[in-house]
Amino acid sequence: MKKNIPLFLFGLSLIAGATHAQVRVEIQGVSSTQIPIAVAAFADEGVAPAQMSAVIKADLERSGVFKVIDAGTALSDTSAIDFAQWKSRGADALVVGSVVRAADGRFEVRYKLLDTIKSSQLSALSNTVTGKYARLQGHRIADDIYEKLTGTRGAFSTRIAYVNKVSNSDYRLEVADADGEGMQVAARGKEPIISPAWSPDGGKVAYVSFEQRKPVVYVQNLVTGERKVISNEKGSNSAPAWSPDGARLAVTLSKDGHSQIYGVNADGSGLRRLSNSNGIDTEPQFSADGQSIYFLSDRSGGPQIYKMSASGGNATRVTFNGSYNVSPRISSDGKTLAWISQRDGAYSLYAMDLASGQEQRLAVGATEPSFSPNGKYIMYATAGRSGLAVVSVDGRVKQRLTTNAGNIRAPSWGPFMK
Repeated sequence: MKKNIPLFLFGLSLIAGATHAQVRVEIQGVSSTQIPIAVAAFADEGVAPAQMSAVIKADLERSGVFKVIDAGTALSDTSAIDFAQWKSRGADALVVGSVVRAADGRFEVRYKLLDTIKSSQLSALSNTVTGKYARLQGHRIADDIYEKLTGTRGAFSTRIAYVNKVSNSDYRLEVADADGEGMQVAARGKEPIISPAWSPDGGKVAYVSFEQRKPVVYVQNLVTGERKVISNEKGSNSAPAWSPDGARLAVTLSKDGHSQIYGVNADGSGLRRLSNSNGIDTEPQFSADGQSIYFLSDRSGGPQIYKMSASGGNATRVTFNGSYNVSPRISSDGKTLAWISQRDGAYSLYAMDLASGQEQRLAVGATEPSFSPNGKYIMYATAGRSGLAVVSVDGRVKQRLTTNAGNIRAPSWGPFMK
């Protein structure tokens, strides 16, 4: 299938241009069952700014799900394939492709995914992109491979947002590819920036800035560059979270004396109080279906996670193990809760199957978790270190994203682009 990619889906057109990656990725661990796959160099891929096969290999290896076999040669999507040969080399699947530079300077990228066991074709794509989006096309191919071979949508072409504290007077909200490449600065200031949160359509990021000498909630449009104040009530305005339909946000306000959760329309209108307790209620997160809000409260004496209707009302307690449980996050399918718990003297990332209540500790020394849009991985800030990390929801695959330039915190993994 051949199609042109609409650039507005991927561009952050009015933000500072992309820079060289400042983030290094280190991979530890693999899935319990790896899929052996050979990735051949694409024919003529050297004409494009990004080497397609290298991007694809890096993505598949980073997932921990694949055992990548270097094909050692270039194979076009039109090459005759000796399936028996690749099967004998231990590859269950083979990736081949080509890159053609068009007269207008764009690049046509073609690829095929082949099943060496059944000697058949599993998938094929053909897309035309500008040089600026060559790496992105490699990520999209890796997404297709991941989905065809695992049954789960790949998230390599998604974006992440995070806060980079370069110095005590230089705070930046940065947006990058999921592998840390292609970083762009979305917002910058001399005062702290915290709590970035992606809109469901991937076109905006809500965040909190202290530039007015108090926390105020803003929404930054990543396409137009427009910025809008969403909440600047008396006292503290913090912890923005989007509803799944993008029509509303939940925020934490202290305008009535102590922190409580409020709902507000995406344009800043229609402010309405949702929680009503004598304690501190904060860190709201909508459930996957938008019908409920998970949040942090100390109403029982210590910080625990609760759940209430998205329209407000009574709340039920969700976490019971440990005396300190914060930062609730919900997977896109609504089945898993991730949060940070302080136990045995350390802050650890936990995940709970909400149906069974079964808990699993995924990482020690963790804060500020964020699910990948396919629900298979969780990104978090490493406690006491200037970096981010990623762990699979089964705890087997771990990655570290580190930088020498600044202190990166508060990750938010963006949605699938529609």
